[in-house]
Amino acid sequence: MSFAIETTDRGPKAIRLRSLVDTRPPFQKFAACSDLDSQLEALAKLAHKEDWDYRHTESNRRLPILRNFIFYTFARLEAEGKIATASGKNGECVACFNTGLATERQEAIFAVFDKYKGVTDTSPAWFLKKFAKESDRSLTFFAQPPDIANYFTEPSDLLYDTRIRLVTDVDHIIDGNRNRFPSELADNDRKMRRALDVAIESAKRRVRRNYKTAIPQYYNGNLQLLLPLCLVQPDRADLALVVARENEVYRASTVLTLDMAYNNARLIARPDTEWLNP
Repeated sequence: MSFAIETTDRGPKAIRLRSLVDTRPPFQKFAACSDLDSQLEALAKLAHKEDWDYRHTESNRRLPILRNFIFYTFARLEAEGKIATASGKNGECVACFNTGLATERQEAIFAVFDKYKGVTDTSPAWFLKKFAKESDRSLTFFAQPPDIANYFTEPSDLLYDTRIRLVTDVDHIIDGNRNRFPSELADNDRKMRRALDVAIESAKRRVRRNYKTAIPQYYNGNLQLLLPLCLVQPDRADLALVVARENEVYRASTVLTLDMAYNNARLIARPDTEWLNP
């Protein structure tokens, strides 16, 4: 913290308090960008067609799902040491990372950076130049371009094992997430609990019939599974139940809105649209 001292009748007082902690996402600490919105729009056009806007939530940013995807993908890649840098014969310095996205013809797409010329003590060392497919000349600086982010070690973790008991903390789900429930249930605890119990049992039956019903998500360093909760209509999901393996059982203690769930799930792969849509 930084602050100034003011003398008062009661003695010295700290004023103009300001936090010195850098709260910017890792991506923005790494690189400057003159117009990220325009860069993301160019990326959306370059990549295989996909809906990057929220369907259920209003956002004051363009392409909020894509922005979230790039920021969190970068954070994971940085943790894995997969941000590549290279120098050219003429003194050029280039950095790049694999976005995990691809063009319509399945050519990998990379974020490409140049050294930032206006570097200060607080500015990033790099500048986002563009998003480019692998055949772009800017990628010729790298003998082997970096790999995509990895979020799991055991493929079996991506599947819901119906043999394992599911333990649900209903009280915590309701008390901590009341504002996420449909308005017709939010003011009636008994009705909400009944709808939740029925929806969970329905989700368990559904995942037994179709393993794709359980969608993996990555959140806060953990791999979890999402199950649909159809609380009002039996054929339409209202929320996603977050299920995590804990010792010998699955445990569920929170729910997400569909937009929140899609944001987290999209980091691993584009979710099957059986019930979770952006």
